[in-house]
Amino acid sequence: MRKYIAAIAAFAIFAVHAEARSLDAIRAGGVLGVCANPNALPFSSKTANPPGFELELARAIADKLGVAMEPDWVVTAFQIRAAKCDILLDAIDDREAQGESHLKTSKPYYHTGAALVVAEGSKITSFEALDGHTKVGVLGGSFAAMVLGQRHVGLSMFGFEDDALDALATHEVDAVMVTPASAGYYNLKHPDHPVRIIGLDETDPGLTWNVSVGMVKPDDELRSAINAALASLEADGTIARIYGRYGITLLAPK
Repeated sequence: MRKYIAAIAAFAIFAVHAEARSLDAIRAGGVLGVCANPNALPFSSKTANPPGFELELARAIADKLGVAMEPDWVVTAFQIRAAKCDILLDAIDDREAQGESHLKTSKPYYHTGAALVVAEGSKITSFEALDGHTKVGVLGGSFAAMVLGQRHVGLSMFGFEDDALDALATHEVDAVMVTPASAGYYNLKHPDHPVRIIGLDETDPGLTWNVSVGMVKPDDELRSAINAALASLEADGTIARIYGRYGITLLAPK
């Protein structure tokens, strides 16, 4: 997949074998099934309160459909193949990105990507300041790593965005390329050493994307109902408030 994706969201590509249900079936059963990771804040959590923005938004969507929200806890590809969820949150709104999953996507509800993030007080103010003398933390194998490598920027590889942000806080790296969601949540949890989000790199289409609800072979009625729910939740500020509780300021879809 060419898109730069947080590792905890990457499991969505395996949803192809999940069972599809129509809107009528969901309403008859009274439950909207949602695939979620049990230990992946700020996205989702089985034990934390609040439980993560994906589950909060999923519950708000379920309320609009007139049903309850029920998480289907999944971590591995095998578990997801056997899951019976109806939707996944934070799906990339891109046909190529969903080529393996065969998920159908809703209308996008925010824009994100690989953002340049620095420590407070850093002299780095733009992507143009990055060169062979700067060390930038990136996820190993990510599209951001490939792009910055082609630009001859010094790189340091990490397995998770939190690890990269910790390295930034301890000045092991000069900057990192992570999602704004991870950086915003990091600031919420680490007010003693906040980081500063400079912005997304919009010069390369592989480094930014819109985010939607991923649906497992929905019928037209389910897709329309979820789009209507998102429009209502966006209009009354619910989506912005949900993400704001996790330190995240959403950008409008592009």
